[in-house]
Amino acid sequence: MKIDYTKNPDALIPAIIQDAKTKTVLMLGYMNEEAYTKTLETKKVTFFSRSKNRLWTKGEESGNFLNLVDIKVDCDNDTLLVKVNPNGPTCHKGSDNCWQESNNQEYGFISKLEKTIQERKENATSDKSYVASLFEKGINKIAQKVGEEAIEVVIEAKDNNDNLFLDESADLLFHYLILLQAKGFTMQDVVSVLENREK
Repeated sequence: MKIDYTKNPDALIPAIIQDAKTKTVLMLGYMNEEAYTKTLETKKVTFFSRSKNRLWTKGEESGNFLNLVDIKVDCDNDTLLVKVNPNGPTCHKGSDNCWQESNNQEYGFISKLEKTIQERKENATSDKSYVASLFEKGINKIAQKVGEEAIEVVIEAKDNNDNLFLDESADLLFHYLILLQAKGFTMQDVVSVLENREK
């Protein structure tokens, strides 16, 4: 990997720190060649601190180290993407990242859908939506709907209509997300089980 330190008069290049698992951007720091080398050697992310005017390993005082997973250089060879497993909060103010955001695993539209389901569950008595009505009917009805949708997916899988198969698959996933919340779980709980099986 060729890194160009010459574009900055201080021979420092930006290092974007990203959680390897959640993909959340945690912070921005600066590295010189010595900090980069030390990061590779120790597997703990080390920066050049402009305020302290010295090498600084994140976590050297707090214990909240950034454990190195991978480093990539960008197309201009002057910015690093550093993937890490953080040991505790990253920001010196105690938050998960330097933008005061939580470092939670997100699944794009699925996470958005889970939030909508949660809101409708919490307002089931006043909400007139389909989801709220399922929560009002209870766990047996929700589980029954998952079973019905699963059977329909199996039927459509044996057919040749891809659109119907995908429609039924979407229905199954949607009702499964409702069932998870009815049981007090989220997609992340299921993913954690799968991750543990991988080890």
